[in-house]
Amino acid sequence: MTDLDKEILKVDHLKKYFSVPGGSLHAVDDISFTINKGETLGVVGESGCGKSTMGRAILRLHEPTSGCVIFDGKDVLALGKQDMKAIRRDMQIIFQDPFASLNPRMTVSEAIAAPLLVQKLYVKNDKEGIRKRVKEIMEMVGLANRLVNAYPHELDGGRRQRIGIARALALEPKFIVCDEPVSALDVSIQAQILNLMLDLQDQLGLTYMFITHDLSVVKYISNDILVMYLGQMVEKAPADKLFTKPLHPYTQALLSAIPVPDPDQAMNRISMKGELTSPVNPGIGCRFAKRCPYACPDCTAQDMVIKEAEEEHFVTCLRVQRGEI
Repeated sequence: MTDLDKEILKVDHLKKYFSVPGGSLHAVDDISFTINKGETLGVVGESGCGKSTMGRAILRLHEPTSGCVIFDGKDVLALGKQDMKAIRRDMQIIFQDPFASLNPRMTVSEAIAAPLLVQKLYVKNDKEGIRKRVKEIMEMVGLANRLVNAYPHELDGGRRQRIGIARALALEPKFIVCDEPVSALDVSIQAQILNLMLDLQDQLGLTYMFITHDLSVVKYISNDILVMYLGQMVEKAPADKLFTKPLHPYTQALLSAIPVPDPDQAMNRISMKGELTSPVNPGIGCRFAKRCPYACPDCTAQDMVIKEAEEEHFVTCLRVQRGEI
């Protein structure tokens, strides 16, 4: 199998800017990566770094400013309305807030059936066919059949998130953007949902882009991890490599903040001092330079270019690329 046969998603130089008073907010700025079939790319970074915007831009829920998104051999950004509707069967999303993303007037069965009707896989009069398909999907995600007529406000967060997963699975997609799908849940429920998602990935051959700010979660579920800072990718590597040998100073600081369960063990936390670079008209140079202990004049004199520092380990830090740190 060639590399092209393995790839299901290729993103090239993706940008998403928003017009704001005073200029242009660079929410996603020149990001490129690929995801292989049946694998999970974890995306991490601080709140506001552009993770969710990137996921939505790939699906064209936000129209990208520029760039290229190739999904399963198709140029997503060149598709017309009808072709885009058809490809949405294969590209789905699980939203962060399961309550806000569900229609409070729809029962569980109606919420899961909605995509089937929108894509015209079933007609409204085929009540028996819809009922069987909804039951099948509910069983797949571990929802009891007795909940079929329940409303979102009657369910806890874990069950609501299972509805979100069920709705995403209804069209039998190939690729799912998981936008912080467990961040609103208790730790014990998080584990159930993560295990469910891994089981479904094995059963159905799903490919995930898993967006989160929880580093312990992303390590558990991901094959590769992409680290974002203020709209840009600063590091990308296989999960085990990123956690054992982070190269970018921002990634090192991020990983140092992971809580240690032993109260007697020293944390060795790396403190990031200095002010944030504004994402509005940020200019050239490294956006982490103002907070980086290794920054030099060259870091602010030129745009950072991501390069392979080690095998399958990519980083944008100029000083790492030079071998100085």
